[in-house]
Amino acid sequence: MQMMTRDILLEMDQEEEDDDDGDIGDVPASRRPFLTPHTLHSSSRVLENLEQTVVSSFGTLESQPDFQTPEFEEFNGKPDSLFFNDGQRRIDFVLVYEDESRKETNKKGSNEKQRRKRRAYESNLICGGLQLEATRSILDDKLVFVKVHAPWEVLCTYAEIMHIKLPLKPNDLKTRTSAFGNFSWFTKVLQVDESIIKPEQEFFTAPFEKNRMNDFYIQDRDTFFNPATRSRIVYFILCRIKYQVRDNVKKFGINKLVSSGIYKAAFPLHDCNFSHKSEDLSCPNERYLLYREWAHPRSIYKKQPLDLIRKYYGEKIGIYFAWLGYYTQMLLLAAVVGVACFLYGYVNQNNCTWSKEVCHPDIGGKIIMCPQCDRLCPFWKLNITCESSKKLCIFDSFGTLVFAVFMGVWVTLFLEFWKRRQAELEYEWDTVELQQEEQPRPEYEARCTHVVINEITQEEERVPFTTWGKCIRITLCASAVLFWILLIIASVIGIIVYRLSVFIVFSAKLPKNFNGTDPIQKYLTPQTATSITASLISFIIIMILNTIYEKVAIMITNFELPRTQTDYENSLTMKMFLFQFVNYYSSCFYIAFFKGKFVGYPGDPVYWLGKYRNEECDPGGCLLELTTQLTIIMGGKAIWNNIQEVLLPWVKNLIGRCRTVSRAEKIAPRWEQDYHLQPMGKLGLFYEYLEMIIQFGFVTLFVASFPLAPLLALVNNILEIRVDAWKMTTQYRRMVPEKAQDIGAWQPIMQGIAILAVVTNAMIIAFTSDMIPRLVYYWSFSVPPYGDHTHYTMEGYINNTLSYFNIADFKNRSKGNPYSGLEKHTTCRYRDFRYPPGHPQEYKHNIYYWHVIAAKLAFIIVMEHIIYSVKFFISYAIPDVSKSTKSKIKREKYLTQKLLHENHLKDVTKNMGVIAERMVEVVDNNLRPKLE
Repeated sequence: MQMMTRDILLEMDQEEEDDDDGDIGDVPASRRPFLTPHTLHSSSRVLENLEQTVVSSFGTLESQPDFQTPEFEEFNGKPDSLFFNDGQRRIDFVLVYEDESRKETNKKGSNEKQRRKRRAYESNLICGGLQLEATRSILDDKLVFVKVHAPWEVLCTYAEIMHIKLPLKPNDLKTRTSAFGNFSWFTKVLQVDESIIKPEQEFFTAPFEKNRMNDFYIQDRDTFFNPATRSRIVYFILCRIKYQVRDNVKKFGINKLVSSGIYKAAFPLHDCNFSHKSEDLSCPNERYLLYREWAHPRSIYKKQPLDLIRKYYGEKIGIYFAWLGYYTQMLLLAAVVGVACFLYGYVNQNNCTWSKEVCHPDIGGKIIMCPQCDRLCPFWKLNITCESSKKLCIFDSFGTLVFAVFMGVWVTLFLEFWKRRQAELEYEWDTVELQQEEQPRPEYEARCTHVVINEITQEEERVPFTTWGKCIRITLCASAVLFWILLIIASVIGIIVYRLSVFIVFSAKLPKNFNGTDPIQKYLTPQTATSITASLISFIIIMILNTIYEKVAIMITNFELPRTQTDYENSLTMKMFLFQFVNYYSSCFYIAFFKGKFVGYPGDPVYWLGKYRNEECDPGGCLLELTTQLTIIMGGKAIWNNIQEVLLPWVKNLIGRCRTVSRAEKIAPRWEQDYHLQPMGKLGLFYEYLEMIIQFGFVTLFVASFPLAPLLALVNNILEIRVDAWKMTTQYRRMVPEKAQDIGAWQPIMQGIAILAVVTNAMIIAFTSDMIPRLVYYWSFSVPPYGDHTHYTMEGYINNTLSYFNIADFKNRSKGNPYSGLEKHTTCRYRDFRYPPGHPQEYKHNIYYWHVIAAKLAFIIVMEHIIYSVKFFISYAIPDVSKSTKSKIKREKYLTQKLLHENHLKDVTKNMGVIAERMVEVVDNNLRPKLE
């Protein structure tokens, strides 16, 4: 079929308002090229012809002889049909709009403008070669569904433009071998039943070319382009078709039309209902198979059918679930080691000498601690922290140190082995050369108005802005991101001020004396109450700022104008993650590395803003508080995400079904059933990745404070995979299948987290836990010359690490000293290493302090160098692409080139033979008259 290359564009009157058509840039029509010279394929002339043959203005719509409208057909009563009413043309995409003539609330003028834009757009779709068929809704007569079909000629043309790889011949090289072949009896239980989901046939592939169509493996034109590829091609066209020219500015693309309300939705169809098979015998029922063997809870123990996921949803979603599955498998090892370290601490907690001293009535019960705030805070006994010290013995043990070192190695193994797995998927899914094939975004193409000389080809090409303009955009975008990060830091400071102020209130309201018969008093200390409430407020602020910043990040990235969709997503990912990193981790960094570190001493405390006294750690340290913070944020985030991802779309779909329950006796077609499902958000898989990367950060950055984090992450991820699968197959419309070579910017983000995790865990062990001070006491200060014991021991540790302060030395910061009437006690204790009152250097740091500082710095340096050396060796020893995968890639490329070359030689030989025969005939014809 000959493609039509005429556009019909709508010229609006000057006085009509624009109606805010979305976020895609609008560029003067006389300056904007439709396809940039980055696409150097000859088939791009099709798109250039579309640009050159423009009908730029016309009168009323009805007066246009070239105006074309879709055919209106009644529903044929086949709810599972995926074809037009003729049963031959497949539905590749569906557009939904509300008939303006049946609207009651909107203004007539606005309705008319929307109708004119939509009809112009649909006319241009038909002129572009697509075939449309409209059907009115069965359940709501105001809705109209426009079904889009791409004929063979259009598919071939755009497959060449988009450089889509298509089959050349069956491939017998891609044989997969399992590393657990000897345990096939066990792994068979975990595998998907191949009799239900049959393995995909593998092919040699090459970018499609129309003039070499005979080289491709075309057995049936109807199945040569699978439904996912057809939807990709149609979506590519829909994003580039124009619908209006106003003030010499062209507006185009389905995204603008949907965002402005001209269309209600645009989506490809699911192939069947998820709960039962289609009545159409030709339907592959892939959605039903995915639900049964992947998304259903009974399949939670099975491996994921990644090839079918990729085939149905595209490589972008396929690579996400492949990464999530691999991450979950690797967490199993980390969880086992983490549980072992936790059990080690739990079993040995009764042997924790320093905790026994805290709880002992003759030791901790007689130690009077100094007030931790001014005026309202009382003196308190050390044994009030008995329960928290017991818990701290579980987490602050030698097993934690071993686990922190292990996790530093584990994260490197995970990243390196994932690179190898990712390379295998690139080969299996034909995305090895994807970056060379990816087309510019239509928004980028629209802005290409500046002509520059390409340094390589020395030819003219168009770019959206000059070098100076690019620098300005980058500066503005970086400034905006920095502003929002500073806003987050300001909110963290606000939380700190809250903690400082509310601690005074809790100290005054909560019971001052320890009573062992009161179970609440044992746990609800001022420190605990302050920590829990501050964590909850911090979580609420995180959620609020996250919602606001999402819109800001999208605006910034749109202004930056990346060239390809991959560049766009990577840029947006980096902006969002920088914000989320500060948002989620700032409170943890404060507790781990700042709280209780700069507090001075009771007679000379440090004040924030000259008013709020800096927080102090519990005598057991801030490690337990950090564990509490991690638990609240991780738990709260998991609950919040489950509400957003599962409950919210389910409730929306339930409400939608309740609204149509009165018409439930009517049979709805496939496109109408899909319309009432929820659409995926603009950011697609971004929040799925973000949720897992934030979790990855908690598992690696602060694992020294919580060895059970990998176990909780493992359980969460096992459920997360199936929840995401259930959500996509049952609650959401089918996403437009997209290509993806890897997980994008998330890979370098994980590498950065892995490097930072070594530093944070070393500093947590050194500065947040009490491991180093205990070791220094055990090996140096428990025996002479500093100690009185004859052998190495932990006895006396608590008394040795608590300094003395003379109550008479308190500075009277208010009217009346509240500390003056403490019966017979003249001193109190506080957590620090300082000389006692009366010493020539009273309240100065003692020798123990400098030993501890030296030991902490030495520990950090040694631990970092050891782990970084191991990480470097592992990265060097494990190649990113396995030798077998490299050989397969080279072998396939060689055989593909050989096949194309042989076919080309056959064509040349055949053509030469025809030419030779014709030359012989001509010579014979010329010589015959002379001989006669």
